[in-house]
Amino acid sequence: MEAKKRLIEIYNEVQKCEKCPLYKNRTKPVFGNGSPDSPIMLIGEGPGYEEDKTGKVFVGKSGILLDKILDACCFDRRKHIFIANIVKCRPLGNRNPEKEEIEHCMPYLLEQIKLINPIIIVTLGSVAVKSLIDPSIKITKQRGQWIKWSDYLVMPTYHPSALLRNPDLKKDAWIDFKNVVLKYRELGNSKHHCSYI
Repeated sequence: MEAKKRLIEIYNEVQKCEKCPLYKNRTKPVFGNGSPDSPIMLIGEGPGYEEDKTGKVFVGKSGILLDKILDACCFDRRKHIFIANIVKCRPLGNRNPEKEEIEHCMPYLLEQIKLINPIIIVTLGSVAVKSLIDPSIKITKQRGQWIKWSDYLVMPTYHPSALLRNPDLKKDAWIDFKNVVLKYRELGNSKHHCSYI
């Protein structure tokens, strides 16, 4: 219960945050969505246009594709998944967040991770894995390979927006998510079965 209470406190802090210039152009900050008891945490780079308008993470075209992937894995966004971003406010033009913006926002994300304490973290895209783990990581080389980071197992994969731009990447991303399902069965729920996997 204390973790849930603290998550609410962080949510309220994010709503008022003015630590970097991104707050000046935001409509709504995007804290994240999902169960605080989620065994799997997905981390993207930042809100897009639709997310900025609604205050909810992954609700645009990328979100629709992500929902299809999660459905194929038999993961329920309300039960199995918590989704957050590296930054909580939208960079204008959907550009990559800058180093200063990431540094100001990262403490919120790190506390979210600590409180949710997922079995598995999936980083979506280059910005997420570079910002969270190592700036030198190249997503094309590291995707699909488990990384031990702090006390967590991390699976880097492509961002859904990259899959929309280049459908040829979907095959690799699907392999990555199948490995997430298999690891979840091994570490979290051996009865988690899905007809697709």
